[in-house]
Amino acid sequence: MSRTEFIIATAIVLFIAFSLGWFANWLVHRFTRVAQSDVDELERMSQELHEAEETRDQAIIYLQQREAELTNQLSQTEAELAAAMEGLRDARAQLG
Repeated sequence: MSRTEFIIATAIVLFIAFSLGWFANWLVHRFTRVAQSDVDELERMSQELHEAEETRDQAIIYLQQREAELTNQLSQTEAELAAAMEGLRDARAQLG
């Protein structure tokens, strides 16, 4: 085998190796790339999650406000009950 034949054979082998490597890389990227529909689906799910978190936060705030109102109303009712019980006690003391 002459020097020229060796260089040509080496070039052909290297070209085939390069071609196989490029083809393997193309196949890997072809099968592992994310489809646009999947990206759109993830974006939609992300938006829905964000909206759900906002709704949850609003519900928590509403419940905290409602709890404060009911606690205040309960305190007022207990104060009225205590006053009524004291008035009843005074009325019984005056009768007895």
